[in-house]
Amino acid sequence: MKITQTITRSARLDPDGIAIRYLDRERTHRELADRSARLAGALVELGVRSGDPAGDGDARYGTRVAFLGLNSDRYLEFFLGVPWAGGVFVPVNVRLAPPEIVYWLTDSGAEVLLVDDAFAPVVPTLLEHVPSLRHVIFAGEGETPEGLLSYEDLVAGAAPIEPRDRGGDELAGLFYTGGTTGRSKGVMLSHTNLLVDALHGLPTLGITRSSRYLHVGPMFHLANGAGMFGALVAGAGHVIVDRFTPEGTAVAIERHGVTHALLVPTMIGLFVVDPAAREHDLSSLQGLLYGGSPMTESVIAAAQELLPGTGLVQAYGQSEAGPILTMLSAERHVFEGPLAGKTRSGGEPVIGVDVAILDDDGNELPRGDVGEICGRGDNVMAGYWNLPDQTAKALRHGWLYTGDAGYMDDDGFVFVVDRLKDMIVTGGENVYTAEVENAIAAHPEVVECAVIGIPSEKWGEQVHAVVAVREGSALDGEALIAHCKQLIANYKCPRSVEIRTGELPRSGAGKILKTTLREPFWEGRTRSVA
Repeated sequence: MKITQTITRSARLDPDGIAIRYLDRERTHRELADRSARLAGALVELGVRSGDPAGDGDARYGTRVAFLGLNSDRYLEFFLGVPWAGGVFVPVNVRLAPPEIVYWLTDSGAEVLLVDDAFAPVVPTLLEHVPSLRHVIFAGEGETPEGLLSYEDLVAGAAPIEPRDRGGDELAGLFYTGGTTGRSKGVMLSHTNLLVDALHGLPTLGITRSSRYLHVGPMFHLANGAGMFGALVAGAGHVIVDRFTPEGTAVAIERHGVTHALLVPTMIGLFVVDPAAREHDLSSLQGLLYGGSPMTESVIAAAQELLPGTGLVQAYGQSEAGPILTMLSAERHVFEGPLAGKTRSGGEPVIGVDVAILDDDGNELPRGDVGEICGRGDNVMAGYWNLPDQTAKALRHGWLYTGDAGYMDDDGFVFVVDRLKDMIVTGGENVYTAEVENAIAAHPEVVECAVIGIPSEKWGEQVHAVVAVREGSALDGEALIAHCKQLIANYKCPRSVEIRTGELPRSGAGKILKTTLREPFWEGRTRSVA
């Protein structure tokens, strides 16, 4: 299986069908295939090379090519053109602070970077601090800044080439996720991982060649990738908006007859209460996939009231699983009748994936007992980029250990009850507390700190910091949050801060007791993560 086969197949079977709609541009499947082949040709001319499976170290993998920008038609071409050239794509989170972007690019060894209008200003900083970076391509809408290569000029001037991707277990992309040590980890996903994951989800999502999939979630995120690769495999059309707004989403659905979309629960919560959503015809929408965190029953009910003809589908998983492990189908999004009672679950294992609740020794626990949620299948990653020890911890006994604690009920539905990893999911984004704590601890007035997730109606969870400061310090929460924003992405920064002057609670071994700090916020709730 090869990623390029998705578009070459569509170009043969439906050459004049519309593949992409973005701004005032439309591309047919034939045009998308041609532009992807020309982008690949341009990348090869810039030195992008295929990996050598028999090689050692870095030589085993294709050249890493990164994209830092908002959603666009060129972003979709990037996901096709890079493997077409034999390279490895590295989508970069647009919400990162510049030091974090530098780390992702440096760690991946990216040699080519694509940027749009929003991120062209940060290029001088990146060129100064990322030694591997050799070429920067401007893929935005305005005039190409001095010193950057023009995306459209490269595509127009290059000859199309034959696909150079071998497919299968060849590395297709690095998708970075947070790390408990405060450093992001590059999840290594192959062509097989991504395409098998797409096939796993298609029966539940119901995407076909006649579907139109809306890219409204960020295209750097693998949650959108699940829908994107599914749409590519099915030969569906792609409707792209540069970013989420309730009105922009409603306009796109009405204008283009969108049939399927993915939004994180935070987006859905904002969408269903926005008056603009009720001013547009949303009747074309057949399926709405959500993930990152479950939705409250009140938001599910509001979405069903606004979108009575739309089936809601939840996906549970993680980047390491490409990303889907389980799905909760539309028929289970009910509160009455024989199919009710599953809306707080992550659903059932998808076709082709085994899910089990295991102990540390790889033994499966009885139904209803809480243990670690584990999965295995052809969608599971090869490992973490240049992190063999972290890989060995995650891939054990033939299973991917997710770091999530949960149980499986008698019907085979998986319920997440807590996180073994010290991670907060806020608005669909993963935030690792060690990274936030490192930023807080860099303030000279801070003695010690602990970061925890607390309930939030808007975000699912929000980042909360408990901070002990030096005696006599005048540091307040607002100043500390401003300090963090200089070091890490805004979404990772605390939304609330509790300042203390005494020592934080500790165990007998001297470890800060985060469980004690969480208790007042989660008391009385049946689920200790949102």
